[in-house]
Parts: sequence; structure tokens; C-alpha cells
Amino acid sequence: MSAPVPLRANPVPAVGPSDAALVVAARAGEEWAFEALYRRYADMVHGLVFRLIGGGSDVDDVAQDSFVQAFRSLDRLEDPGVFRAWLWGITVRTTGKLLRRHRLFARLGLRRREAPVDFDAIVGPGCPPDVYAELRAIYATLREMPADVRVALVLRRVEGHGLDAIAKAMGVSLATVKRRLSQGDALLGAHGAGDEAGGP
Repeated sequence: MSAPVPLRANPVPAVGPSDAALVVAARAGEEWAFEALYRRYADMVHGLVFRLIGGGSDVDDVAQDSFVQAFRSLDRLEDPGVFRAWLWGITVRTTGKLLRRHRLFARLGLRRREAPVDFDAIVGPGCPPDVYAELRAIYATLREMPADVRVALVLRRVEGHGLDAIAKAMGVSLATVKRRLSQGDALLGAHGAGDEAGGP
């Protein structure tokens, strides 16, 4: 298996109140705090959804849904200082739920096949050729994968996250993540993408 291709942007240092202070203010009903949290993490959430889905008309809706779920359940966040990681996990699970629904509807003939992935929008113009080839191989195969396998594979091979972080975000055990990644790698290989993506 090749090394992950980390495309996630490094978090921009927060300017202004800390996440913890914003969460406390939002819990108290301060609208400005909700807006500040949204502005601080909108790009992160939108980018993550975009890469998990591969583009399309659902990206904005899923990103908005992720924020709505997070804001509605702020009282359940035990440590306000970890809001970023908590929101990231909510976004992963919200996107996974949408992908599972899409796959079910497609099997029932209630949804057309997803549009092709716009690779250039995902990787950008400065992407090295070998990374571009790996991403193309991955995204060409993703649409045929079960949703949970797809999410785990993107988080590992595209986003570059560790196994523990993926397990926590998806709400599953480490063994389950390893099994899903193994399934994803096998599907890549079965579609001839394993060699193009660097092989096992």
C-alpha cells in the first residue's frame, strides 16, 4: 500500500476568541459566537465533504447539515476546546450517511449514477504527476465502493489521517477501520487501480 496523499490544509491559527470561549458563548445563546465558529471552520467542513463525495450538488447541503447538527448538540460536547475535531467527526458521519442513502437509492433505481469527479478541483494545478495518478485511480473506483469503505479510504489515502482518528470520526473500532481499508485496497486492485495508485 502506498503512503497516504495528504491534501488537507493545515489549520489556520484562530484569530480572536478560542474555540472553547466561542462554544461557551454559543451555548449561552450568543448568535455572534455561532457565526464566528461557522466562519472559522466553513472551509474545513466544505473541503472535507467535497473530497469525500467527489463534488456535486450535495456538497453545500451536507456541509450545512454538519454545522446544524453540531450547533444543535453543543451541550453534548464535553470539552469545548476540542470543537474542531468534534465537528470534523460530525462531518464525516453526516457525509457517510448521505453516501449510504445515495447507494441504496441507486440500487433501487431511484437515483442516477453520480457525475464524474472533477479531479482538477480536488487536487489543484500544482499536484505532482504521481499523486495526481493515485488520486485519479482512487476516485475512479470510489463510486463502486460501499459508503463506509469509501469514507475510510478517502480519510486515509486522500486526507492522510491516522487509523485512530478515522476510527473515532466514524464511530467504529480500530479493527473495523483496518477491515474497511483492506476492502478498499482490494477493490482498488480489482479495478486495476492498485498498481496505478502505488500498489500494496
